[in-house]
Amino acid sequence: MSGPVEIILIIGAVGYILARRLLGEPAEAKRMLLLPAVLAVVGLTDLAKVSQSTVSIGFLVATTALSLVLGLLRGASIRVFDRDGIVYLRYTVTTVVLWGINLAVRFGASVVLGVVDPTAAHAGSSGLMLTLGAGMVVEGLAVLSKAMRTGGRIVWAKGRDGAPHTMSSLLDGLQQKVQSTDWSQGRRPRRRGGLGSLIEDVRDLDIRRPYDTGSAPNDTGSAPYDADSAPYDGRRPNGGGSPDDRARSFDRHRRER
Repeated sequence: MSGPVEIILIIGAVGYILARRLLGEPAEAKRMLLLPAVLAVVGLTDLAKVSQSTVSIGFLVATTALSLVLGLLRGASIRVFDRDGIVYLRYTVTTVVLWGINLAVRFGASVVLGVVDPTAAHAGSSGLMLTLGAGMVVEGLAVLSKAMRTGGRIVWAKGRDGAPHTMSSLLDGLQQKVQSTDWSQGRRPRRRGGLGSLIEDVRDLDIRRPYDTGSAPNDTGSAPYDADSAPYDGRRPNGGGSPDDRARSFDRHRRER
């Protein structure tokens, strides 16, 4: 495949991914990990067919490392949430900006490589599949790390035309293990936002009244407060005592005036 055609196809594929994930879609492990890994392997195979100069190897190492870092940042910026028991992901504005930076730097570096070493210009186009694939694998791993801590299940492959999603027992087991570890370390799994979060907070509250145990909140061991036995400290229209006691107290104060 020629360089320009390959670049156009890759840009089109990235645009398709951006459009889908900006709207939100199930977090498919197959799409996030397996397909980018295949893309990276194909790019690496293409590079192995041609001898590389020292300059081109340094270029590939630098751009691949940059793609890995940007992929990790993209994964951290992606919103992960639970919908109907399934983990979903959605790109944010930050994710789109990071994608733009990744592509701009990658194409800009290819131009610089062609100027510095014209004989290594082929590494610019051939290495594009390798660097983007590697960055997308890291992005997928970062998203899966967050998805493991949600209340929903992670889909291996999305069902087509209304068919049920394909699940993975391996992913389910990993998710249970991660959440068990988080609970043992005092970290609760991520929850859905909005009303669902509020409902969980209310459900976890201790709604007992402060004096249900017969002692003050600081539990000093003193007897509970009793308004009927408390010393009289002035006029208490709604104070303790029997109705007769309150009536006599009222008459006494009226005579004193």
